[in-house]
Amino acid sequence: MTENVLGGDYPFFRVIESPITAHMLRPLDPRCHTVQFGKALTESDYRRLSEWIAQYPSVTLRAYASYDGSIRDLDFLRFFPALHKFSADTLYHSLESIDGLGYLPESASMIGLGQTKKKLSLKPLGRFTSLRRLYLEGQTKDIETISELRSLRSVTLRSITLADLSILQPLRQLRALDLKLGGTRDLALLPTIGKLDYLELWMVRGLHDLSPVAQLEDLSYLFLQSLKQVTQLPDLSRLTHLETVWLETMKGLTDLSPLLTARSLRRVGVVDMAHLQPEDVGVLAGHPGLQELRAGLGSKRKNDAVRKLVPLPNGERWAKPESLSAD
Repeated sequence: MTENVLGGDYPFFRVIESPITAHMLRPLDPRCHTVQFGKALTESDYRRLSEWIAQYPSVTLRAYASYDGSIRDLDFLRFFPALHKFSADTLYHSLESIDGLGYLPESASMIGLGQTKKKLSLKPLGRFTSLRRLYLEGQTKDIETISELRSLRSVTLRSITLADLSILQPLRQLRALDLKLGGTRDLALLPTIGKLDYLELWMVRGLHDLSPVAQLEDLSYLFLQSLKQVTQLPDLSRLTHLETVWLETMKGLTDLSPLLTARSLRRVGVVDMAHLQPEDVGVLAGHPGLQELRAGLGSKRKNDAVRKLVPLPNGERWAKPESLSAD
């Protein structure tokens, strides 16, 4: 990979590799959130990178890919004793140990761990009692360690199946929960977990009952995607803070009228829902507070018909609220 490619205009991330050049370490765009490398660096380059990234405490250092197999453990973190945000992912075939997390300060605020061929114990996470964000993909060995991380505000579990959500109950400060893939079907304990104001459920196999969502009285953003066995939305009248609902590829849903019960609702996305007819979405015209509607029903004709039935601004796709994305 040439320096020209590495030095391209990527405002949200910066790619580093050995030998590190001055161009790679030019000042970051204010929008940059990640500095990443896909091959092991030399010791001198790790030291140089550590000194440079210390200027950007809000930026995540990411180790990824390692197609050459050079990133086998996280011992390089010994060069980053002040790093507070770190992610290791898409290292499925190469990563064999996460013990190197022990070099990070106990005050680390964000850690992400991707899926690996060998199941790795999550016990090294137990020392991070100030951790605010955690991303795990496919890592289930000693997953009960999560219960010890009482400062967590945001948890993402991807390709992980839990019998229930009991390991999350001790997380009284939790505000955001993402369940992606996996087969966690029992959401009964959701109302007992923290004070969730963001919930994302994406492609969770076998999930059909969303009734526990109706009790999340602090929820402000609900994101549902590709839950093919979900055929109805619950009554949302208790969710007095719910402002945004995003529904994508929810092919089992035909009745959107439960959204009318969320009286604080301001934004709705109904995307990749070609099975719906314009009149199915048209019921939302009856919501007195709705301000934005993004509809994607598979054809311009149907989308135009929705705009006539519900003449509201289309808006852009809404991201996770900044208060939940940031530490």
